[in-house]
Amino acid sequence: MLIDNLKIRLKKPAHDPRYRTFWQSIHIDGTLLSFIMLLCAAGLFILYSASNQNLRLVEYQTMHFLVAFAFLFIVAQISPSSLQRWAPLIYIFSLTLLLVVLVVGHIGKGAQRWLNLGFMRFQPAELMKLAIPLILAWYYHRINLPITLRSVLVAIPIILVPAVLTAKQPDLSTAILMTIAGASVLFLAGLSWQIILSSLTFIGISIPFAWYLLHDYQRQRVLTFLNPEHDPLGTGYHIIQSKIAIGSGGLFGKGWLNGTQSNLHFLPEHTTDFIFAVCGEEFGFVGSLILIFLYLLIVFRGLYITINAQDTFSRLLAGSITFTFFVSFFINMGMVTGALPVVGIPLLLVSYGGSSMVTIMASFGILMSIQTHRKLVTT
Repeated sequence: MLIDNLKIRLKKPAHDPRYRTFWQSIHIDGTLLSFIMLLCAAGLFILYSASNQNLRLVEYQTMHFLVAFAFLFIVAQISPSSLQRWAPLIYIFSLTLLLVVLVVGHIGKGAQRWLNLGFMRFQPAELMKLAIPLILAWYYHRINLPITLRSVLVAIPIILVPAVLTAKQPDLSTAILMTIAGASVLFLAGLSWQIILSSLTFIGISIPFAWYLLHDYQRQRVLTFLNPEHDPLGTGYHIIQSKIAIGSGGLFGKGWLNGTQSNLHFLPEHTTDFIFAVCGEEFGFVGSLILIFLYLLIVFRGLYITINAQDTFSRLLAGSITFTFFVSFFINMGMVTGALPVVGIPLLLVSYGGSSMVTIMASFGILMSIQTHRKLVTT
């Protein structure tokens, strides 16, 4: 009996109910939570300087974090099997809200993106970024993989309908992330390279025609990306000041609270979309690398959870969430450094704001649910 007990102790799988830790018992992945907490702490640290030491703004951001962490904890308690059952309802509900926004949505800064709930404004497009990978993972879990052309054709309207509705608000950046989230599920489900290359060719041919579908400000962003010096005091001002801030930081930066571009208000949107430029100016190349490393730690943990997921639904969903998170901060850093056009995607968990934070924390809750609800497999 003692030898048998010793063998069990030596094995003790992390997901064995007999050896569950405190974090596992509440369905929280301690490793992922640690990485998220480090990134959030770094975000508050940078935000305090970027906001010109505005403690009230940091307090509001802390409240956003607390609310978002509450959503993370709640979602983490929901098993992947329950998410799988609810996926069609979540998608239909999210699509309905997008239609409602077009009719009675709250208008702010020229965009009709929010529903006014009285005590808060809610952006349904954020929910749709999770609903699309949920419904696609649910669909591909029910058929044999790898996917075929027919199953791809089924997915196209599922992705494009909400993306087009979101682009009409207009919110092109969120529409792009929706499309990426859906496309990542297709890729992970085994999309053939023939279909991928054909799709890229079609997109390349469509670009000249898509140009005429863009709003004027969206066209101007593309032109500014190609030549920001054409209008240095107008449309090119943001990216020029951003590159000045990052370049002036050098290797180790000017030091915390010593950034001139943000403190003297040369750098626009320095607490939101362009906060990475503040990091580059004050902490230099080394500080920027450390921040990128924190993001990559979360990505690597997400990939680990994806690889160890026990069913197709969980693997596709976890992989899509991880990939979309990576693309989000990659695009933000790319646009701030001038490598990509400015599309208005915030630096997740660092930029000030609460709308996207709840969604990303809920997605982390799904990752934790997938990791901690794994069942013991006996051989």
